[in-house]
Amino acid sequence: MIRVENLVKTYGSVHALDGLSLHVEPGVVYGFLGPNGAGKTTTLRILSGLARPDRGQAWIMDQPVALRQSAGQGVAARLMVGVLPEEPAFYAWMTPRELLRDLVAPLYGMEPAEAAKRTNLLLEQVGLSGSADRRIGGFSRGMRQRLGLAQALVHRPKILLLDEPVSALDPAGRKEVLELIDDLRQQATVLLSTHILADVERVCDMIGIINQGRMIIESEREALLERYAVPLIEVESDDALENWAEQARSLPGVESVTLANHTARLQVKDAATIQAELLASLLRQGLHLQRFEIVRPSLEDVFLRLTNSTKPTD
Repeated sequence: MIRVENLVKTYGSVHALDGLSLHVEPGVVYGFLGPNGAGKTTTLRILSGLARPDRGQAWIMDQPVALRQSAGQGVAARLMVGVLPEEPAFYAWMTPRELLRDLVAPLYGMEPAEAAKRTNLLLEQVGLSGSADRRIGGFSRGMRQRLGLAQALVHRPKILLLDEPVSALDPAGRKEVLELIDDLRQQATVLLSTHILADVERVCDMIGIINQGRMIIESEREALLERYAVPLIEVESDDALENWAEQARSLPGVESVTLANHTARLQVKDAATIQAELLASLLRQGLHLQRFEIVRPSLEDVFLRLTNSTKPTD
């Protein structure tokens, strides 16, 4: 559905993309993951025809994306794509019904009757039927994101490009939009750009991790966790764990120890082998344990290991 080969894009001395390649198969939600500034938005702008690379090629369903300024070039590819930018902008005085029916639908050649029917269907799908005739200027960020999804879907695109669709939402709004994205896999292939690892782990089938304009790895979600996840042990205590953590760092088989409040998180080579030694050291110090658990590594743990970077922030 999407094929990118060796894209390069520079802005002055900054290399936004440095030989990026990626492949997105039909019917998946592809998590395009990376820290802020990794090149995700630049990639989506190129795929949607809003920017052009310095070198490289890209295709949407085997149709070339316009790589040069030429009249009519890349039109076939763009018609297959629906785009939700990170911060969708609308005319504040319009209503959702007016926006979709009277402005967006005619851009794709829809007759009035079809436009009205499609508008009603989409507003129902994104949960905005009850606000169809309210002015958009009074909408919350979550409502604007849902309206942005509806706008991206008007022409029944085969591919959706979503740029940080939930990064600025509160937990309730994030949950709503993620559920919508999960449902959309029945209608389109989704390329979801984000730096929020928990969201990728929740809805994505495939994952591509990008850093400094380069693809680090592409893999199915579970295969990625299986291959790169380091075993973890979490220790929670009523007592301070700083002194014990210093000793634990020196034990063979302990790769790292991080502390947060009264919880220690240990990356180890073999959890089954080292757990007895860790428990014994905790008992020797007379610490009162609330929890000692071997936990399933998260996508965040894999991401930090592969990029060797600091934790991305929401």
